[in-house]
Formats: sequence, C-alpha cells, structure tokens
Amino acid sequence: MPDGAPSDSQVTDERFDDQPRLVFWEMTKACPLACVHCRAAAQSAPLPGELTTTEGMKLIDELAAGPAPHPILVLTGGDCLTRPDIVELAAYAKHRGVPVAIAPSVSARLADPLLAQLREQGVSHVSLSLDGATARTHEEIRRVPGHFRATLDAIGRLREAGFRVQINTAVMKHNVRELADIAVLLHGAGVRVWEVFFLVNVGRGDKIDDIDPAEAEDVCHFLVDAARYGMVVRTVEAPFFRRVTRQRAALDHPGAPTQLSQGELHRHGELYRELADKLVENLGGPRSRVLAPTISTRDGKGVIFVGYDGAVHPSGFLPLELGNVRDAGLLDIYKNDKLLGDIRAARFTGRCGACDYKDLCGGSRARAYATTGDPLGDDPACIEVAGGSAA
Repeated sequence: MPDGAPSDSQVTDERFDDQPRLVFWEMTKACPLACVHCRAAAQSAPLPGELTTTEGMKLIDELAAGPAPHPILVLTGGDCLTRPDIVELAAYAKHRGVPVAIAPSVSARLADPLLAQLREQGVSHVSLSLDGATARTHEEIRRVPGHFRATLDAIGRLREAGFRVQINTAVMKHNVRELADIAVLLHGAGVRVWEVFFLVNVGRGDKIDDIDPAEAEDVCHFLVDAARYGMVVRTVEAPFFRRVTRQRAALDHPGAPTQLSQGELHRHGELYRELADKLVENLGGPRSRVLAPTISTRDGKGVIFVGYDGAVHPSGFLPLELGNVRDAGLLDIYKNDKLLGDIRAARFTGRCGACDYKDLCGGSRARAYATTGDPLGDDPACIEVAGGSAA
C-alpha cells in the first residue's frame, strides 16, 4: 500500500449508513417451482399475511422520500409474478421515481404480455436462475422437466424485449465443476451480468452439500478469470471474492504495494485449474479488464430484505428479524438498528474482526449466523478463517 494510506481495516464505507442501495421485497412465498436449495422454502400457494398493495405503495413512498439516488427495489419471492398487483406496484414506483428490478421464476407466468406491461412501467432489469450447464443438472436442482430449455428461451425473449438480463447461479458440490460451462453458455447467450450465490444452509438449502473453503477460494479465482470476458461477475454470500479480486490485481501489477507474498496471493488448486483451462479452451484468452465490482456491501450494509409479511432482515439469508414495516419505517430500522450498525462498522469477532480485509470483505454474516449463531462471528467458508490466518 502507498505510504500513509489506511488499510482496509482502518477504512469504513459510509455511503450506506443512512439508506441501502438494494431493497429486496419478498412479495410472496408462492412459486410453481420446488428448488432443492430454495432460501424462501417457497410453496404453491401464498401464505396469509402478505403485504397488501397499499402497504407496498407505502414502502415505495418511503424509499422515494429518501435522498437521491433512491434505493433499487428488487421484487422477488417465491415468484413475484404470481402477485396480481405487480404491474400496479411497478407503475406506482415509476411514478414515485423508485427504480424497480424483478427476480421471477421461469414459469408460465413469465409471458410476453406481462413482460411488455412491466417494461412499459420502467422495469429494465430481470434476474433469472440457471444452476447447470446441462438440462440434467439444472433440472435436478429446479425439479421441473423442461425447465433448462425454458430458461434459455426466456433469456432470449427478455433480451429481445429490451431487458438487461442477469443470471444467478447457486454453486454447490453438485454443479461446481460445470461453472466454466455455464460461463461459456451465458457468454454465447449474450448475458452480461452473472451473479454466483454461495450457499448458506437456510430454507431447503440446509440439506445441500456445500463446497469447502479451498474450493470456494478456487471458485473465486476462476470468477476473476470469467470477469475478463465482457461479463460483469458478482457474488452473493461470498464477499471474500472482493479480497481475491484485490489480490489478483496486485499480481497483475507486480509493482503494486501489497502486504502479502506472491505465494499467499495465488493459491490455485486442482478445481481452479480445471475450470480456468476449460474457460480458455472454449473462449480463448481474456478480452476485457476484470469486470467485478468491489463496492463493500454485505448483509445489512447496502442491502436490506423485507419478507412477505413485512418482517425486516439484514438479507434473505440472514433470518434475524429486526422489526416490521407495518410498525416502523424501513429506513429507520436500517439506519438505527444496533446489529446493522455493527455490521456496517465491521465490528466483527474472531478472525473476521482482525482481518485487514474486514471492510472490503467482512465475510458472509448469514453464514456466520447459520454456523455459529453469531451474526458478527467468523465466516467458515473463507480460507483465511479455515486456514487459521488473517491476511
């Protein structure tokens, strides 16, 4: 680091102290799918107690009343398209100047007429899930025959309709060796944003075989490579990807100051080599700079989640209830909750609290809670924690 420059452990990002960048609203638990790893444990019919249209508009009003730029409201579920008022709510958000994105399931509801209505109301970003490079892998996870082809068709229809398409992939033992094939598939389909979810054992995902810390490190190094082919690559519940990106940047520029040795910076295992070789074999050499955001968001920092019944959580993967929008303002909860304040200030315990990357990364607070019961504890998926060192 340059002389006199503070380390990550001395710097906190204050942009997200007053309001989040992303507000996820779980509009419903209803979904036609039965995915094996579903965070929401979604079901075929909605549960009683969903926020009403009027309550949804009140939430939008609150976001509109805050300082610009307003948070992006991500409508999710379950399947957000099962809500009969989704177009009405999107239209209201457009009227109030609140940007809206949707995260629907690929089902019969993802039909061109409904998509056209949403596009007319200013919805421009859609995220879909693709969890395998083959029909067999994807459909073993999604549990719907023909869903792989339907997803690929949906990507094409959405792009033709003018939407910016993001693909979400949940990585697990079952599909980790297909990640390079998925990247190649997305590149060919014209997808420009790929968000890779590292599983947290909540919902139906509590029975899924997760990858181990060494594999997670290899996957992160591979994702840095994948981000050099014109596709933005992000992770969910793997903020240590930002550490790896920072470390790889130091390797790419050997003269750049760094506190780590070359050996510590580049820990490549067999999984990384397999995925990286397959990527180059199919796509050739890198074509762009690394397109991987390094904004230090995490559960409760820049991100907040509103459940179907109005309960507020740091994220959809961290089921600690902080309050309810029926009783208090979402932004008040976000700004004043003590736990969220500790998360944003990177006041962590254990190795995460001692790490030089504690603000840039900060570990998955959801995984820390799921495994230790302490949302400020260590993230066991990070190799720095598993290996017994803090960078």
